[in-house]
Amino acid sequence: MSYEVYKVKNYPAGKMTFKLLYVTRSEYDRGWHSTQHSHHFTELFYIVKGQGSFVLPDHEIPVKENDLVIINPNVEHTEKSNWKDSLEYIALGVEGFSFSHTDETESQMGLYTYQGEREDILFYLNKLLDEIQNNNAEYEIICQNIIEILIVKLKRGKQLTIEKAETRNINKATAFIKYYINQNYRDLLTLDTLAEAGHINKYYLAHTFKKDMGISPIEYLNKIRIREAKTLLDTTDYNIAEIAAITGFSSQSFFAQAFKRATSQTPTSYRRVSKGSYPPLNT
Repeated sequence: MSYEVYKVKNYPAGKMTFKLLYVTRSEYDRGWHSTQHSHHFTELFYIVKGQGSFVLPDHEIPVKENDLVIINPNVEHTEKSNWKDSLEYIALGVEGFSFSHTDETESQMGLYTYQGEREDILFYLNKLLDEIQNNNAEYEIICQNIIEILIVKLKRGKQLTIEKAETRNINKATAFIKYYINQNYRDLLTLDTLAEAGHINKYYLAHTFKKDMGISPIEYLNKIRIREAKTLLDTTDYNIAEIAAITGFSSQSFFAQAFKRATSQTPTSYRRVSKGSYPPLNT
C-alpha cells in the first residue's frame, strides 16, 4: 500500500466577493444583433456554436465557436451573428469585479477573447445552467462556488488580473430583466411575459425594477426601442412602418406616438434633421 499526501500551503487572504446575477443560453438567427448597451457588471459570453462579432463604439471584434468573451463593466457593446449561421452562446452576468490585461491595448478596450479548455469551461457553464434551471436546495451556494472556480481558471489561462469593481447593489431580478429586454426588445413583451421569463411575480418585478432603474420595465423597453429606432432612422432607408416592426412596436401609429413622446419629434422629422434636410417637418 502506498499513498501521497498533498498539503494546501496557503489559503487565499482577503477573498473577493462575486455576485452571480444571471445565467442564460441564447440562440439567434442569421444576421441578428442586439441594441448597443452597457452594464454595471461584468459579462461573460461563451460561444457554443456559430460565428459573429462584438461591436464596440469604434470597431468590431470577430468571435467564433469556443471563444469566451469577457466584457468589463460600463463598456458599450452589442453582439451580432453573421449572415451564414446562427450565433448560440451562454451568457453570465457577474457583479463585483472587472478584468485587466497585461497588454495595455486590450486593457483599454475592456473586452477580451479567450480560447482553450473548451470541455472544462463548458462543463462548469452547463452545471450553472442545470443548477439554476432545476432550482434545487441551496443551488445558490453551488453556483457561487462554480463561478469562483471559473474566474480563477481564467486568471490562470490568460494574463488577466482581477480588480474589485464598484457595485450598485442592483437586484438580480432587475439585472436579468434588463438583460432580457436588451436581447428581446423586438418581441411582443409585456409585464406578464417579462415576469414569466424571470420566474418572478410581476408586481415584485415592477416594484424592484423601478426602485433600481428609476423607470418601469415597460418604460425601459420603450427607451431601448426608441434608441434602436433612432439608429435605423440615421443609418438606413427603411420606411417608418418597417422600422416600427423591426423595433417591436405593435403598429406604426403607436411607434410614432411613442417616438414623439420621447424626442418631441416625429420619426419623419427626426430623420430629416438627422440627415441634414432642414427645416424639420411635423409629419
